[in-house]
Amino acid sequence: MDFQGAGAPATREGILTVLDTLNIKLPQLLAVVTVETSGCGCFADRRPTILFERHIFSKQTGGKFDAKHPGISNRIPGGYSNGAAEYNRLANAVQLDRAAALKSASWGLGQVMGFNFNSAGYDSVETMVQKNMQSEDEQLLAMAKFLKASSLDRPLAAQDWTSFARGYNGPSFARNLYDSKLAAAFQRYQHPPLPDIMVRTAQMLLSYAGFNPGGIDGLIGKLTRAAAQGFREAHAMGTSDEIDDELLDALRAAVV
Repeated sequence: MDFQGAGAPATREGILTVLDTLNIKLPQLLAVVTVETSGCGCFADRRPTILFERHIFSKQTGGKFDAKHPGISNRIPGGYSNGAAEYNRLANAVQLDRAAALKSASWGLGQVMGFNFNSAGYDSVETMVQKNMQSEDEQLLAMAKFLKASSLDRPLAAQDWTSFARGYNGPSFARNLYDSKLAAAFQRYQHPPLPDIMVRTAQMLLSYAGFNPGGIDGLIGKLTRAAAQGFREAHAMGTSDEIDDELLDALRAAVV
């Protein structure tokens, strides 16, 4: 499948590297990725989370495809399919102009636009996409580098959500209440329970294996336990619903 990679879940080490790079605490990082992607950088098919922006594609290609392909090339934003169906829109744009298409999608946990590949630390948009396919750690690092290059690490560290949203989401940020959503998400992560990295890893791998954990949030709940139990039973590992190293090892082997 095009754009399908390892999709390795974020690690503790990767998260700590980004927190140190940006000089922020975990709640700030969680607020951004929660608002941008509901907290997961890959779809269940292991392709990076994307959103294709037709107005960016129109700008990248000088509007030459607007008349015949308004669904994917248009001066007016919109036309979203949402979820993994965004790859259908991307595929149609790739047939017209691959480089412009990749630059016109936002990628991974931080939803960094492809045209920002250089600020995100890559020599080309192709390299950015390939790296984003590998792991959430790579996606987080790309976001961190972009934020540093854009001086958006400062309002993020200061919890100045209006300034951060204006710089990160564009001048129309207020229309979608990005600042309010970021502030609310940040407040949510001021109090326990905070996401558990082992649980979150299991949730991502369970989704890759075809078992629905009910979301990728790092919080253990009935759906996550049911998915863990279902996987164990399907692989002759008993009927436990515990999230432990044995389960993670088996999941990793199953989704290679």
